[in-house]
Amino acid sequence: MSLTASKKALNLTTGIFTELANRKQDVLNKGMDVIDLSVGSPDLPPPSFVVETLVKYAKDTSKYGYTLKGSKEFHEAVSYFYKHRYAVHLDPDGEVLQLMGSQDGLAHLATAIIDPGEYVLVPDPGYPIYEASVTLAGGIIYPMPLLAENKFLPKLDQIPSEILKKTRMMIISYPGNPVTALADQKFFQEVVEFAKLHNILVVHDFAYSELIFDENPQSSFMSIPGAKDIGIEFNSLSKTFNMAGCRIGYVVGNAQALNILASLKSHIDYGIFYPIQKAAEVALTSDFAHLQKQVKEYEFRRNTLIAGLEQSGWHIPKSPATMFVWAKIPDGWVSREFAFELIEQAGVAVVPGDAFGKQGEGYVRMALVQPPERLAEAAERIQHFLLKAK
Repeated sequence: MSLTASKKALNLTTGIFTELANRKQDVLNKGMDVIDLSVGSPDLPPPSFVVETLVKYAKDTSKYGYTLKGSKEFHEAVSYFYKHRYAVHLDPDGEVLQLMGSQDGLAHLATAIIDPGEYVLVPDPGYPIYEASVTLAGGIIYPMPLLAENKFLPKLDQIPSEILKKTRMMIISYPGNPVTALADQKFFQEVVEFAKLHNILVVHDFAYSELIFDENPQSSFMSIPGAKDIGIEFNSLSKTFNMAGCRIGYVVGNAQALNILASLKSHIDYGIFYPIQKAAEVALTSDFAHLQKQVKEYEFRRNTLIAGLEQSGWHIPKSPATMFVWAKIPDGWVSREFAFELIEQAGVAVVPGDAFGKQGEGYVRMALVQPPERLAEAAERIQHFLLKAK
């Protein structure tokens, strides 16, 4: 028997993280140490009370069956979190939907909402699942360039009217990944008005909502008047509470959109392990002291890496948010060449910017997922690499 992938699957871009992992293994096999700044998986532990809750409920052998959906208590916990962190009121019964991580919901949303041939406005550069989900649903991607000269905000007035007539959905993310920019309430208000005018569902990816630095304001898209009429917002416990492997997240906002996604999801999975739901509830209703401490840790890591790179003459603006640094590479390189040479010669793994879209060429993404001393060492290795390359 000979099998080939479907045309939709073949249209997906090659997974850069697989290629980086293979190159990393090749370097390790040669006996070189690798400092991995590629995958954005938190190295910090969850709060102790989260772990204790997970262990407590995991000992109850009656809780190992299907949960089918999010518990009432989990939905209420999300509502509590949004009220106390973002001053947003959510109806836990209709405006909150539990997910197996925000990526799970983003991966299935396009299939639930759009028909083949309809357009989706997608940020470029953007998180890869945005494009992949639209491709698998048979939709057409219209990239919205995120450029430094525009503060990495899309120019909505530059999207052609003939595209907007066929557009069903747009995806935005602030603070973003890989671009670490923030959006202000003025931009969000512009998005709400734009979406209402063109009858477009707005999808805001808010996975880095609690990693905002330097006392910058924290704004949920749901806090904008009218946002619930046209939009939904994805969030996760992966980065906020370091529960990435637990695979639990949620989406909030427009009840009709959530109901459509929930209907599709009912054919795909059977809910999240009950002890994980209980651990998430405790995290979302905690006193949030953990969040303040964690932000300071990531700020310190960011400052350590950027200060080290400054010594090599690589001047990078400070990321205002997220666990990443989005860095314009030195002149004379292209993104993949730079990333691959860096891991092979210096033992530092970063992600080439073009893996996130055409506009990512000329950049690399570095994840702050190592202790400060390892980040300082990474900066020193990069410094030697750049001096050697001159």
